[in-house]
Formats: sequence, C-alpha cells, structure tokens
Amino acid sequence: MTHAVATNRRARHEYDILDTIEAGIVLTGTEVKSLRAGRCSIQDGFAVVRRGEAALKGVHIAPYQQGSIHNADPLRDRRLLLHRREIHRLTTQLQERGYTLVPLRVYFKRGYAKVELGLAKGRATYDKRRKLREEDEKRRTDEVLKRYSRGQQV
Repeated sequence: MTHAVATNRRARHEYDILDTIEAGIVLTGTEVKSLRAGRCSIQDGFAVVRRGEAALKGVHIAPYQQGSIHNADPLRDRRLLLHRREIHRLTTQLQERGYTLVPLRVYFKRGYAKVELGLAKGRATYDKRRKLREEDEKRRTDEVLKRYSRGQQV
C-alpha cells in the first residue's frame, strides 16, 4: 500500500513521460517526519546522474516543526538509491537523447520514502494546447456516448 505525499501534476502537462522508475531517497530523521506530515514540494525538482550516482535537486522538504539543530537544509541535494545497471541505463538515455529526469510523486512504500521519476522530453507550447484540446474533445465524446447508452436525448 502506497500513499502519495506529494505529486507533480504539472510534469505530465509540460513533459512527455516516456518511462518511469522508482528510487529510494536518502533522508535525515527530521526530513522523514516532515515528509510524513506532507510538507514537501516537488514542482521545481529534477534528478541528475553524476559520477555514477543519482541525486534529486530542487525538491523542497520543509523543516520539521519540532526539529531543532538537526533540521537539514530544505533544498539540499538528496541522494537517490538505484541499482548500478539502472543508473547506467539512465545515463546513456540522458546523454543520447537530451531527456531529463522529473520527479512525478513522492510516497512511502513499506515504511521507506520513495520517489517515482519520469524520463521526460520537454513539450512545446503548441503541443500542450493540442493535448488539452484532445482531452476536452475526448471528455465531451465520452459524455455524449454515456447519455446515448442510457437512452437519453443527445
């Protein structure tokens, strides 16, 4: 059972998500408590792979209210836990095609903090508008079909 702490709804609008991958996050104790309280923002976050290690940047985990000097910097880089072959695969994809890694959601799984990363390619403004138009048309079509199947007037 997983419970999403934070989701990045904007990511699916601004990027084409080609693949997703789950990674563990290395956190301090007060960061875990703050995450459990739901005080996290991943809107401006992204992941990088350098020197064989993956890191999460730009993710804001608010300082824990009851924490003291043990609170970490809210915007610090956080190491991601991935297998070596996953890191190697991501490195080649990021270098070859010019993709980026975007956090889609942060959640707890069996007590461990996880992040779902999306291998993403940026979407142009006209593509965003086209996608919104297609979703709107699909919603209208589904509504008409639903009414038709119930035998109501269209």
